[in-house]
Amino acid sequence: MIEVTVAAAMNLPVDELAAKTRRTAPVAFARQVAMYCAHVTLGWSLTEAGSVFDRDRTTAAHACRVVEDRRDDQQIDSMVQAVEDALHVWYTAVETVRQVSLSGAE
Repeated sequence: MIEVTVAAAMNLPVDELAAKTRRTAPVAFARQVAMYCAHVTLGWSLTEAGSVFDRDRTTAAHACRVVEDRRDDQQIDSMVQAVEDALHVWYTAVETVRQVSLSGAE
């Protein structure tokens, strides 16, 4: 869901984010935004956030620093906030469905 949301927000193909190589600067930044959101918005560890893209925790930490620095730009901040909001809505819906499913299994 993170990859799809970031790719849509940045108008990029989803498969570009998962590419093994860096690709273009917009793709690299989109990947950084995805790792940032995985870590900051969803609370994943840096190791988990990096592993989604076959990167290590130091790369995920670097991605978080880059995104934080670039959020000073209002346009980038708005885009990242929109991604965070969408992920929060999705995550809340998934948790609600999970709780309903668990309570129905009793």
